[in-house]
Amino acid sequence: MDKLLIRGGRPLNGQVAIAGAKNAALPELCAALLTADTLTLGNVPRLQDVSTMVKLIRHMGVSAERNEAGDMVLNAGQLHTPEAPYELVKTMRASVLALGPLLARFGHAKVSLPGGCAIGTRPVDQHIKGLQAMGAVIDVEQGYMVARLKDGRTRLKGARIATDMVTVTGTENFLMAAALAEGETVLENAAQEPEIPDLAELLIAMGAKIEGHGTSRIHVQGVEQLHGAAHSVVADRIEAGTFLCAVAATGGDVVLQHARGDHLEAVIDKLRDAGVHIETVTGGLRVKAAGPAFAHLKAQSFRTTEYPGFPTDMQAQFMVLNAVSQGSAKVTETIFENRFMHVNELLRLGAHIQIDGKVAMVEGVAKLSGATVMATDLRASASLVIAGLVASGETVVDRIYHLDRGYDRMEEKLRALGADIERSR
Repeated sequence: MDKLLIRGGRPLNGQVAIAGAKNAALPELCAALLTADTLTLGNVPRLQDVSTMVKLIRHMGVSAERNEAGDMVLNAGQLHTPEAPYELVKTMRASVLALGPLLARFGHAKVSLPGGCAIGTRPVDQHIKGLQAMGAVIDVEQGYMVARLKDGRTRLKGARIATDMVTVTGTENFLMAAALAEGETVLENAAQEPEIPDLAELLIAMGAKIEGHGTSRIHVQGVEQLHGAAHSVVADRIEAGTFLCAVAATGGDVVLQHARGDHLEAVIDKLRDAGVHIETVTGGLRVKAAGPAFAHLKAQSFRTTEYPGFPTDMQAQFMVLNAVSQGSAKVTETIFENRFMHVNELLRLGAHIQIDGKVAMVEGVAKLSGATVMATDLRASASLVIAGLVASGETVVDRIYHLDRGYDRMEEKLRALGADIERSR
């Protein structure tokens, strides 16, 4: 099992290219199911979750290959199996995104219920309710969602869908399904994360009629068929935020190519309040920190919430920054019930953190000391890497297969910025 060996204490300097967003690439790969024409996706990151999604759609009969330019070229003209089996779904909950497109184009689908999630429950009941409102019959049989159109219909029908909670993958599923539905669909309480309008722009390029994407109310006028298109996946705001925190913690001067400041406003505001210098430059963001965090940064309290608030996917990384900044801060996690699992590992490195339910109280310390720590989920992995970059001595981060699910060659990018980091078994 791969692990990272980090010798901390070095500032980061140079340029790093931010990859395409995992949470945009996954639904956009599923969008290929909506047409028999060729879909070309640029800036698709090389991640484990992306590889799993490609395996899934290939299992269904989709042709999916990278061309010489590195773009993913997809064609679902010869789909033969509208089924997502458990063996592929169990490692990645985003596989549920195949349900809406399959129902919309083929009128039936069989998608395994996803497995458990270490950071908390992510119920699929909102997906089922929304698609049922559009005329689907969905039964749960032997661990599968078995879906079909009712009353002899050949297309889903437009509907008003108001989810009980804000759900990113639910909004994406409904967007794709509604694109081919008969009549208008209105999505209320829609997710507003940047990955949603990026998917919508892809669907529009394919011939869909969508308005209001990026707001809490989206209107979709269904069309009879979609066609091929070319689209570039938006830059990953969470990868960008992770590198912002890494530079802030270690010190240095780094340009994040392709990073979008307008997608990270809540995080950037907190970083600036802490004392980090961040500016927009041509084609990205520049972050400068005078030295190690404890010398000049102040800890910042924050509360995670849906976009455009502070993202839960940045909570662990910013907590590390607080742990090595001056003063104390309160971190409140409102999205997932088990997203403080990185705290025990940070304590092994010398951090001072106390947990009370959904609240973590962080008291900054002048330094962390290297130790062996174990990653428990994707963003926890990133937080431990940042901690290792700051800590004195050697830090070993074990079980980094979590990291590979969401970060494109992270150790290579950090090494190019001057970090002493290597992968081993």
